[in-house]
Amino acid sequence: MFIWNDEPQKKSRIEIIPMIDVMMFLLVFFVLISLHVIPAQGFKTELPGASQPEKIEIRQHSIITIASDGKIQLDGVLYSYVDLKNALITLHSKNPKVDIVINSDRKVDVQQLVTVMDAVKVSGISSMALATEKK
Repeated sequence: MFIWNDEPQKKSRIEIIPMIDVMMFLLVFFVLISLHVIPAQGFKTELPGASQPEKIEIRQHSIITIASDGKIQLDGVLYSYVDLKNALITLHSKNPKVDIVINSDRKVDVQQLVTVMDAVKVSGISSMALATEKK
């Protein structure tokens, strides 16, 4: 006589606790971003592309942002061109090793970009870089 061995098989389970942990982390992150607890400085810009962007190590840096409408900011503070030159000279006198990163919108006129770069040179700051994003 043949007897079937009917042992109960263990059913597989999907563990959802790690998934819940990840979802809670994402929820907290997006809430902090939406409440501006994590600030984003400056204007919203579309960076121009470069096929081989360089990664730079920045010691202490200041960011000059040029918006598509021509407004200029230095570390989140709005400046005219003349005031920007004076602010850069003051910045250089406080910290001679400061690096400047120019974050320019792709729609900005090249002449305005060159004018801002000239203001950086006139102030005595020798280290400057243009922010781009990889294409």
